Amino acid sequence: MNTSGANEERSRQKLLVGLLLKHQRAMFAYIFSLVPNKSDADDILQETCLTIHEKFDDFEEGTNFLLWANRISYWKVRESRQKFARSKVIFSDAVMELVSLTDEKMQREDPVRHEALAHCLKKLKDRDRRMILARYEPDGGAEEAARVSERSLTATYKALGRIKRVLFDCVSQRAALDGGTFA
Repeated sequence: MNTSGANEERSRQKLLVGLLLKHQRAMFAYIFSLVPNKSDADDILQETCLTIHEKFDDFEEGTNFLLWANRISYWKVRESRQKFARSKVIFSDAVMELVSLTDEKMQREDPVRHEALAHCLKKLKDRDRRMILARYEPDGGAEEAARVSERSLTATYKALGRIKRVLFDCVSQRAALDGGTFA
């Protein structure tokens, strides 16, 4: 392989690793929505990542990587269904297809919603913004939100409920104005 070919290959590998790191959580969440337990979702995520690596030449840069990856995940879940046949929780093909179609729709809407959420978070009072971010950060929770906002846990739950309603209304309104839908 010549030098430019090797550089191009390294560039594609860096792109792949970056995309996988960026979207791995969302991929896991999608897979976990289709399978009975976390362990199975972990296994399927690993299989999906291997297939993505093998088929990465088929991915067109600039298109929606997560949508493409979740389609591969969907087929990996389908291949694994026999393994889950003994499980108490089995989703029908129709339910799996519905979840998949919903996910695809959400992926197309995500940029509009993310931009709307960023806008709406900026409009919150500083204390409320710190609290909601503490609640939804990895390893965060209501206890952390209570600590950050210096409120009791009961007051924090009430405030989080109010803030979520405000954010939902704001994001819905903003996304509708920007051409997306949220409700």
